[in-house]
Amino acid sequence: MTKIVVIGNGMVGYKFCEKLIQADPEKAFKITVFGEEHWPAYDRVHLSDYFTGSTAEDLLLAPSSWYEENHILLRRNELIVEINRQEKKVISHLGTEVSYDKLILATGSGAMVPPIKGVEKKGVFVYRTLEDLEAIIDYGKNVKKAAVIGGGLLGLEAAKAVRDMGLETHVVEFAPRLMPRQLDEAGASLLKSKLEDLGISIHLNKNTRQIKGNGKLSGLDFTDGSELPIEMLVISAGIKPRDELAKTCGLSYAERGGVIVNEYLQTVEDKDIFAIGEVASIQNMIYGLVAPGYEMATQVVNQLTEKKVKPFLGYDMSTKLKLIGIDVASFGDPFGTNEPSTPIVYQNKISGEYKRINISLDGKRLLGGILVGEASGYGMLLQMTQNSIPLPPNPEDLILGSRGGKESSGAGVGDLPSEAQICSCENVTKGSLCKIIEEDGLTKLDEIKACTKAGTGCGGCIPMVNDLLKSQLKAMGKQVKNTLCEHFEYSRQELLDLVKIKEIKSYEELLDQLGTGDGCETCKPAVASILASTWNELITKQDTIQDTNDRFLANIQKGGTYSVVPRVPGGEITPDKLMVIAQVAKKYGLYTKITGGQRIDMFGARVDQLPDIWEELIDAGFESGHAYGKSLRTVKSCVGSTWCRYGVQDAVSFAIEVEERYRGLRSPHKLKGAVSGCIRECAEAQSKDFGIIATEKGWNLYVGGNGGSKPQHAKLLINDVDSATCLKYIDRYLMFYIRTADPLTRTSTWLNKLEGGIDYLREVVVNDSLNIGEELEREMAFKIETYACEWKEVVNNPILRAKFQHFVNDDQGDPQIAFNEVRGQKAPINW
Repeated sequence: MTKIVVIGNGMVGYKFCEKLIQADPEKAFKITVFGEEHWPAYDRVHLSDYFTGSTAEDLLLAPSSWYEENHILLRRNELIVEINRQEKKVISHLGTEVSYDKLILATGSGAMVPPIKGVEKKGVFVYRTLEDLEAIIDYGKNVKKAAVIGGGLLGLEAAKAVRDMGLETHVVEFAPRLMPRQLDEAGASLLKSKLEDLGISIHLNKNTRQIKGNGKLSGLDFTDGSELPIEMLVISAGIKPRDELAKTCGLSYAERGGVIVNEYLQTVEDKDIFAIGEVASIQNMIYGLVAPGYEMATQVVNQLTEKKVKPFLGYDMSTKLKLIGIDVASFGDPFGTNEPSTPIVYQNKISGEYKRINISLDGKRLLGGILVGEASGYGMLLQMTQNSIPLPPNPEDLILGSRGGKESSGAGVGDLPSEAQICSCENVTKGSLCKIIEEDGLTKLDEIKACTKAGTGCGGCIPMVNDLLKSQLKAMGKQVKNTLCEHFEYSRQELLDLVKIKEIKSYEELLDQLGTGDGCETCKPAVASILASTWNELITKQDTIQDTNDRFLANIQKGGTYSVVPRVPGGEITPDKLMVIAQVAKKYGLYTKITGGQRIDMFGARVDQLPDIWEELIDAGFESGHAYGKSLRTVKSCVGSTWCRYGVQDAVSFAIEVEERYRGLRSPHKLKGAVSGCIRECAEAQSKDFGIIATEKGWNLYVGGNGGSKPQHAKLLINDVDSATCLKYIDRYLMFYIRTADPLTRTSTWLNKLEGGIDYLREVVVNDSLNIGEELEREMAFKIETYACEWKEVVNNPILRAKFQHFVNDDQGDPQIAFNEVRGQKAPINW
């Protein structure tokens, strides 16, 4: 029996054991694992989940019983201090001696701590292990302000953890931009703005001279003469390979750290010693992601079990992650420096999106790119890069999507070659997934994850695995279920029906009855929308599953303040109400702007000021404008026949009636409407989710339009109808959309995907082909009858009102919020 000793029980060490057990049914190996931590192997990729409710047990890759069941001797809390290569044995700090035939170094890395004066002071922590996190949480209970040194992947993960603790958060980065290895200047700038919008202060080009404090941290001094007063510091500025054992036993190590290995992961001096994961230096390169570590583990196992070995000659470092709720991805050659290329860039500062793709000079290949704010296309873009899939005629379609109602011209998952790697962490190809789906009859994502491990590492491949599952099932002639997420085996439409039938009124109740696990950032806001659309209850009853905007009934803006947007139906407002807005804005020092939706936005309110501001507005007769919600925003109008000599109908009166009818209506995405008094279309009705244009005989109703980055003209549903009939059809149209659309799907996208398109929709809404017209009207009538202004409810409810404060342990506002003057009004200092 071959004796295997593994030093290190992190993710890569555990993966080596798992793969060796799978490849060794004859039990030809005796495995001993040394881990210096108390816990068995745990998921370091999702370490920050520990701050949002996950326990150590939740993060475990396997319980202690797994090691016992697989005859692995796991020695926890035991540090190897010596490798005796001559006698082929290892010695622990407890004096334990274990001999080996093959030794696997999987010691990983530790936190790289810069040589800063004062780093030993109380209140300074690193961010690497569960023990580190427990210390941070314990110390953080007694402080209000913290900083993180490091603006890379690890540093921003630490910043998320600090923010989740409710602390004022600062990020200090030596480089001139965040994530300098993954993002270009424009992408990093947008990420910085989005983080600042969330209340995180970013300090770039900062070299820390010393950590101040008399034994206990009190602040940072920078070499440029500036300083930052803080009470806690987390250092997460990179990693340092744990190669100390190699140095003491005569193994070669790289100048920048790491045990030097060949392409078969063997150390230079000793072919019976392998190094895998972050401790291995291959061609002077350290791989800090989990996927290359898993691939190293696989190739060492293949050697030990005499299977086909693939030399490790490098690894693609493409990555996609969510930083504090913000999608960030880079793939291939993100900066376009490996070969001459032409970049195509899309940037939308309003929606917070940045997309860059680098195209070969001949226009035939995708070389790489960067995505910030919206990265749903990452999987397919990565596949196109890795497999040299031909580009569409207009390569910009890859980041802009289909426009003007055209079909997408990009490649789909079905176009990928069989050898395309879908899951890089577990090296699972498209061909192997398709084969197991077909041969084993798999129909669910969880089944695929259990059988192949695809999606169980970083999780970035899950959307593509899900797409491939649906594609393969369709190719096999099987029904495909459009499930909401891995926690609910139902589509949004099915959940909405089940919520009605079972009269479910809370997320916890729905999860207990119909779901699994603890939920996720996909299903929580989607269920919140379903519950609001069904029962029309106060959205703050489900505040813990809402996005930030719905949680505080206001849009968070740059600098960490919020906007206040009262409803102005049809854009009509009296001089008295204008004066109220002016008085409130002046009293609270708010920036004011007239919007394209014909109302007045007020910016710069602190979260603790929101109830007081809204109390004054409600006393003056205003209501919530729902600018923060996936609901009706505005119904824009022209002056119509009341004032305009071209107008043929009273557009303003009808617009007010329509807006007051559908105010507060919760839907899969935001809704906008407009009423134009004649065919000159001054209200731009054909760019709205529903638009009404006056004719000599009545009204023409258009549906499924939108502006924004992918504008689309609305389509004519019915022409020359009276006001009552027009409203009836809008009722049916909106309720049918709410019933059948996927989460976060605009009416334009929904209509484009609707089988039969506008003709089918006309049959359902106008001709009542499904015989559900009256039912849809009753549902809308219920929404209208049960409407209540959310802000009025909050203002009059002391318990709800108390939730609007910046710090959970302090009634004061955020002291870091600062403004300067621009054109006679205030603006965030970082503009």
